[in-house]
Amino acid sequence: MSESMALSRVHFPVTTLGPGQRLGIWFQGCSIQCPGCISTDTWSSHTGHVAVAEVLEAVAGYAQIADGVTISGGEPFEQPEALGELLLGLSVLRQPGSDVLVYSGLPYGMLVPWLDRWQGLIDAVISEPFDRTASQTRPLMGSDNQSLHTLTVLGRTRFAEFERPRDTRDDHIDLMVDDSGTAWMAGIPRRGDLERLQALVASRGIVTRTTEQVIR
Repeated sequence: MSESMALSRVHFPVTTLGPGQRLGIWFQGCSIQCPGCISTDTWSSHTGHVAVAEVLEAVAGYAQIADGVTISGGEPFEQPEALGELLLGLSVLRQPGSDVLVYSGLPYGMLVPWLDRWQGLIDAVISEPFDRTASQTRPLMGSDNQSLHTLTVLGRTRFAEFERPRDTRDDHIDLMVDDSGTAWMAGIPRRGDLERLQALVASRGIVTRTTEQVIR
């Protein structure tokens, strides 16, 4: 029987969370709840679950053409069995040469037992909790206390381009709008970018609220 998972959303293409055009899968539920997180909508665990098999069926077409898969949340490793089953299924669906990047707010040492058990299913992990008081000078990461770990030859090859200081190549986001008119953003904005965006649209008479503001 398939595991079930709390799923926040799926999007293709994502161009801001790893190399190329990627399939993005966000888990729902996070007990870490880092202050300043831009994905506060994914914190709550009070949501419906869906079978991993159904998720795989829904994303199969995207997985076969995507340059890679990025999994975030929420905290994916708080649903360890579902994450393993999802990645195992994706390993069959993905085209040759595509990679898997997983974001986690947990310390890397806590991830090692899981990574040893499911060895080879993840090419790169970004670990450690987001710290809004830390500097932000590296691509793919919201704060410099976070670390990129490349776990396979493919991971080292695909993510070598991100072993550099952050620059203007990293200053963009993906914007998605759902049927209700809610806008979702994927990417790693610089400090204050969202506040500047809110001020800009407010100057045009548009009132917005971020999920962080709603939770407050």
